[in-house]
Amino acid sequence: MKVIFAGTTKFALRILNAIEASKHQILAVVTQSDKINSRGNKIVDSPIKAYANEMQLKLFQFESISRDGFDILAQLQADIMVTAAYGQILSDKLLSLFKHGIINVHASTLPKYRGPAPVQYAIMNGDEELGVTIMQTVKQIDAGDIIATGSVKLDGSENADEALEKLAPVAANTLVSTLDLIENGQAQRITQDASRATFTKMLNKIDGRIIFNKSAQDIVNFVRAYNPNPGAYITSDRGRLRILRASAQDIEHNGIPGEVVRVDKTGISIKCANGVLLPLIVQADGKKEMPIDAYLRGNNIKLGYLFNSEL
Repeated sequence: MKVIFAGTTKFALRILNAIEASKHQILAVVTQSDKINSRGNKIVDSPIKAYANEMQLKLFQFESISRDGFDILAQLQADIMVTAAYGQILSDKLLSLFKHGIINVHASTLPKYRGPAPVQYAIMNGDEELGVTIMQTVKQIDAGDIIATGSVKLDGSENADEALEKLAPVAANTLVSTLDLIENGQAQRITQDASRATFTKMLNKIDGRIIFNKSAQDIVNFVRAYNPNPGAYITSDRGRLRILRASAQDIEHNGIPGEVVRVDKTGISIKCANGVLLPLIVQADGKKEMPIDAYLRGNNIKLGYLFNSEL
């Protein structure tokens, strides 16, 4: 089939590569408009744009694909459009443009985790596997019929990017198989049970502050979900300290949540509602990331020190 692909991220690039390696033909690639990097105010190409330019693929960037892209994409006479981590809502007019409509690669087993952050929510909730759904796109967010699904096991240590990296090959293979089924008229569609739907929202930096009145394992999962972006952190009179990696121990100590209940040359333990949190890799404001023992050599954290004490 003749395919138009729309995506932005590294995860989306894995899907694009799989379509290119299949019998299907990429007519054009669409990605989000250029963004300005907060560091240095430089324009940074998305992974999809960088790859499309390198491989000399026909590339479009629309401020609004539904408003600005309809006539241009219609001229290409594609059979289907595939979206993966693209980031724009599509109009009814655009959805009806292609013979086989538009299908989307969503990183959850729908109807669970609809919305923009399914992998992060799965990690925060301690899920042991990630799912992917190939669905028929409709106007409602992630509410279309399910065509195919896949999944991958997690080992419980992955951050959000690492988890997506594990899911990407499963998603790519599932998408190509779905294109084959659609082309052969063999694709079956299952209506989602809306009563079982759960929803996610975009993670914001302000929501990344670690709250110690939760279990240590819940906080570890929070750290995994918020890293590498927008980042999980604790605060103190020394400023903000990002926690990039952490582990949990099911050990109870006297004290209050946020209090340092163990400190030695190897690290610290911070009391939580249940158990203790052991930061492993940290990053202070304006500094490089480092192991916790290196941080402690330059910061004298004593027993009884209280994080988040000023809030």
